Amino acid sequence: MQTIGLLGGMSWESTQSYYRLINEGVKARLGGLHSARLILYSVDFADIETMQHQDDWEGTATLLASAAESLQAAGADFLVIGTNTMHKVAPQIADAVNLPLLHIADATAEALQQDGIDTVGLLGTRFTMEQTFYRERLEQAGIRVLIPEPEERDEIHRVIYQELCQGEILSASRAGYLEVIDRLDKRGAQAVILGCTEIGLLLNQANTPVALYDTTEIHAKAAVTRALTES
Repeated sequence: MQTIGLLGGMSWESTQSYYRLINEGVKARLGGLHSARLILYSVDFADIETMQHQDDWEGTATLLASAAESLQAAGADFLVIGTNTMHKVAPQIADAVNLPLLHIADATAEALQQDGIDTVGLLGTRFTMEQTFYRERLEQAGIRVLIPEPEERDEIHRVIYQELCQGEILSASRAGYLEVIDRLDKRGAQAVILGCTEIGLLLNQANTPVALYDTTEIHAKAAVTRALTES
């Protein structure tokens, strides 16, 4: 089994989901008392969030590249960045180490392709929905991406930072997200990507008939597969 290097803490609310899902996945595959070989570097999300909203992406890249170097020094065999938004600086992180990086958008695109999905709605932070670093990765895989309307994006972003990242799960916010999902469905989305690792804390497939792709679950599953099959 390879050792997973997990860059977490963005936020810790979703990092604990990664830890649980990865260990559950290893146990399901190997049985008994097996669990994942995993090294976690958990950052202070307040530092990251401040730089994000100040448009200081270079600063976030420097911080996370240093964390990745620590994971490499500790013996990680490959990297997993436990957040969608910070894949904006994935190239800088990858350049800082001599480790493969398991990209969350690639894992998601593969899951969509396997299911024959070529048009999706995307929910996430404003950065993930509006900037090109994430959507282009999906589009390069032949997947058309629809995003919510501007006012909807504002509310989705607010709920992530002011509620979900702080452990607040509110039924009113769930209802609001489900309305956005319904509108994306009506616009032609065959499925909707939960493109922020906290959104799965708010809603899941039981809440809607529209197919949901939870990136936390997808990324964790891909990490398990790589850890158990790569030499």
